Amino acid sequence: MAVAADPTSDDALLGGKLVLRQPVAGHRFGHDAVLLAAATPARRGEEAIELGAGVGAAGLALARRVEGLAVTLVEIEPSLAALARENAARNELAARVRAVCLDVEAKPAQFVAAGLSENCADHVLMNPPFNAPHQSSPDRARRLARDASSDTLAQWIDTAARLLRPQGALTLIWRADGLAAVLAALTQLGAIAITPVYPKPAAAAIRVLISATKNSRAPLTLLPGLVLADSDNKPTAAAEAILRDGAALDQKAR
Repeated sequence: MAVAADPTSDDALLGGKLVLRQPVAGHRFGHDAVLLAAATPARRGEEAIELGAGVGAAGLALARRVEGLAVTLVEIEPSLAALARENAARNELAARVRAVCLDVEAKPAQFVAAGLSENCADHVLMNPPFNAPHQSSPDRARRLARDASSDTLAQWIDTAARLLRPQGALTLIWRADGLAAVLAALTQLGAIAITPVYPKPAAAAIRVLISATKNSRAPLTLLPGLVLADSDNKPTAAAEAILRDGAALDQKAR
């Protein structure tokens, strides 16, 4: 007797520029994926890798914005990797976006077998797991997306650094209260740039967008923050341009 597949829903992203299928239960994409894509400074003709891609929201949003960009979605959960592959096809991005089922902490040889060798990418983007194990969800996919051991972040950054070409860029999104842990793990990358993300004016930051460059010794830069909503809880123009229109994160516009 065949086992029924987990129920899924079709959900719009970027104001309908993408329609993605994702599980009804478990981890589901949100603003973080779009912010991550917006902060990745990719250009036509380059190659990007999203680590921990889920159903592909961030990588596909990036591919939708940057014509001619090749993207590989790396996801450990087979069902989510299959959905990411399906989402690339249904949004007519399969010619430039592929999905592979692979653990971010897998051995380098396993990455090579998947066509991802050392120094192969211009950009790596990622939203690593950030919950402590005692906060674990009973849902397996949600656990994989959110739970982290003490060395998870360092292992993900090591993988990113290995995949990046010299002068390639890592972009990641993280909890604002965990910034110190990210900086401690970025010892092998330079030109670190931090963009705080604020829910409202005068509120504490809830996220940080961080970029870092391989083989760079440039100093750390704290960039202007992104405010998502005004005091009346209406989206700011900068947030609306990113979350609805798929714009890049424009430092000068804020």
